[in-house]
Amino acid sequence: MDFLKPSLTVDDKTLALAAKIKLLLFDVDGVLTSGQLFIGDDGQEHKAFHSRDGHGIRMLQDSGVPVGLITGRTSQVVKHRAKDLDIKHVYQGERDKLPAYIALCKKLGLTLDQVAFVGDDVVDLPIMLKTGLAVAVQDAHPLVKQHAHWTTPSRGGRGAGRDICELILLAQGHYDQAMGHYLS
Repeated sequence: MDFLKPSLTVDDKTLALAAKIKLLLFDVDGVLTSGQLFIGDDGQEHKAFHSRDGHGIRMLQDSGVPVGLITGRTSQVVKHRAKDLDIKHVYQGERDKLPAYIALCKKLGLTLDQVAFVGDDVVDLPIMLKTGLAVAVQDAHPLVKQHAHWTTPSRGGRGAGRDICELILLAQGHYDQAMGHYLS
């Protein structure tokens, strides 16, 4: 099914980095959400997640690449979204995200170059500088974009998660199978 090609602009170097990925990690606020925080009078926090990001995560996991979350905030909403998407590796309340990242890599027996991380703000840079594929969402802080291997065409909470999932699927030779499933 060679007619199936994502509309991603990506160079060969980035494709080579994505081909090595065995774990994809996301920040949450500003990456899987727009970054806006909706807090009601009762203190309840609400976030909006994009359904296409969720489906991209499912397709990537189905191809054998697990997904995890490392976020500085703690939210029941994130816990529910992770459960809904069967995301097993969830680290919340990690203001300094790097120790959680290093511990997870060690726990899973992965080298740092086998992990991709998607971020949007400067607090994500310590991981991004030590990961195999550092990804910035389209509306990330300029310093984050400067240090990313690749920037998604979509904004945080508006399809950026799907962009990186499709990039990894493409680089690892699973894109046609993942998409072709819906055309048969």
